[in-house]
Amino acid sequence: MAISEWRPQRRDFLRGVVVTGLAIPLGMSLASCAPGTSTGPVAGGDKTAKNPFGLPATSTVDAVIFNGGYGIDYAEFAGKAVEKEQSGTTVKVSAQTDIAQTLQPRFVAGNPPDVIDNSGAKLIGINTIREQLEDLTDVIEANNYEGIPIKDTLYAGVIEPGTFDGKFVQLNYVLTVYALWYSASLFAEKGWDVPKTYAEMLDLGAKAKADGKYLMGWGKEAATYYQTMAIASAIKEGGDDVRLALENLKPDCWSMDAVQGVFNGLKDIIDAGYIQPGGAGTQFTAAQAQWSSSEAFLLYPSGGWIENEMKKDTKEDFQMTGAPEPTVSSGSAMPWEALHSTAGEGYIVPSKAKNVAGGKEFLRAMLSKEAAVNFAKTKFASTIVKDTVPADGFGSTALVSQVKLLEGAGADTFSWSFIDLYGMNVDQLVVWNTFLQGGSSVAELTSGLQAITDKVANDSSIQKVTVS
Repeated sequence: MAISEWRPQRRDFLRGVVVTGLAIPLGMSLASCAPGTSTGPVAGGDKTAKNPFGLPATSTVDAVIFNGGYGIDYAEFAGKAVEKEQSGTTVKVSAQTDIAQTLQPRFVAGNPPDVIDNSGAKLIGINTIREQLEDLTDVIEANNYEGIPIKDTLYAGVIEPGTFDGKFVQLNYVLTVYALWYSASLFAEKGWDVPKTYAEMLDLGAKAKADGKYLMGWGKEAATYYQTMAIASAIKEGGDDVRLALENLKPDCWSMDAVQGVFNGLKDIIDAGYIQPGGAGTQFTAAQAQWSSSEAFLLYPSGGWIENEMKKDTKEDFQMTGAPEPTVSSGSAMPWEALHSTAGEGYIVPSKAKNVAGGKEFLRAMLSKEAAVNFAKTKFASTIVKDTVPADGFGSTALVSQVKLLEGAGADTFSWSFIDLYGMNVDQLVVWNTFLQGGSSVAELTSGLQAITDKVANDSSIQKVTVS
């Protein structure tokens, strides 16, 4: 079974968080912070069917790629494709883990890279730079390397997440499915069922404890993975009203009944001792290895990048599989099968880049079928390019399960943007690490999250986005 169509019902922007360490009002662009000196753009070449952006014959393309769960080799693959397609062009791919800290000085100086994978925990807030970014409509209007219009090869709805005020400035390359991950082989061996509600999770926790395991675990940098699960569960339980209240930073949005139901369900699991202790002092990939390699705990909430991220630390025949995030009750507003899914890994081309045509050509290469198949095959995740995942998922149980999750959800897919858009994650990590280690009550978790939300809502210098 191959992915045939994807229709996200909500807008989302990025998988990471907007870095809060930049002392830049959201209404101000990075380049306006200080006078910059640019090396100047390279002279453009002739635009042809083979060279739709007028890439100069002997230019260099400067690509900066977030080195996270997907690594950078897929981008290097696309770079080689550019060099083959456009003879004389050289593509320089650089890996970075802190996009904001690395690239802020280059934006200020007016000399940003030609193309950037603006992702990860420390990305540049899109509101601070979106006026300095190229419109990428001409990229999807161009033909891919196979001679087919790119817009005809993409899943439905994948342009909207990168469109702001009618301008398409961010190409989110990876189709991200969020799920509750487990070992299908272990569950089959033990005769366990995947829990659909928090009450069922609590029951499974008792079975895990009897077997010498924990139900769940976490690492300090990824404590808010549990917030992602909690928000998804609350939206499924309470419906669109919950999503809109959170998105629009409403007073007492974290006190809504559906949200509180999820928090209380998690608190019951924590108080029962079913979450592996010590997560607040454990590096997140080490914690994930306790799940995927040692099987110290059973369930882990994450995006579809988890298999590739942990492929070197996953037990043989683990059969990593995703399930929908739980609801609070069997009478939830949305079915258990409803799914948090969006396009992520946001690529941008700065207008002041030395080689704008090169940045766009790099994206054209990434959107070729050859590059998209390579990504799916090596990263066990789908891009926004259709018809690149075979029925066997290239032997990946995780990828096959993502296809099944999307098909099972149908039109019941959703997402949100407020955390990434307003840069809340850094502060929320503190609150969630404390809660998961049993150091706070539901009331304290709620008040902590509401204080972070209210701070943004009441700050008139921050440009707000109204979601309807």
